[in-house]
Amino acid sequence: MEEELHHYLDRISEDPRVMVGKPVVKGTRVTVERVLAHLAETPDLDDLFAAFPHLVIEDVQACLAYAYQTVVSERDQRVGRQPTRV
Repeated sequence: MEEELHHYLDRISEDPRVMVGKPVVKGTRVTVERVLAHLAETPDLDDLFAAFPHLVIEDVQACLAYAYQTVVSERDQRVGRQPTRV
C-alpha cells in the first residue's frame, strides 16, 4: 500500500512559481485542494472530469494519496500510531 501511495505522488508537484507552491496535478494549475473540495461537494467522477477534462483517474488517485499521506499518515506519526491500512 505504501509503495502505491508513493507511486501516485509522482503525479503531484509543488513549485513556488505555480499556484503559490500549493500541490498541483503535474502539468496543470489544478490544485489537490480543488480536486478534494470538488469531490467532497459532488462525489461524482463524471462531474469532476466534466469540470476538469484534462484530468484522468490516476490524477484523482494521486490527489487522494497525497491527502492521505500528508494528513492521515502524518497525524498518526505525530501521535505514535501505526498507519491505517486501507
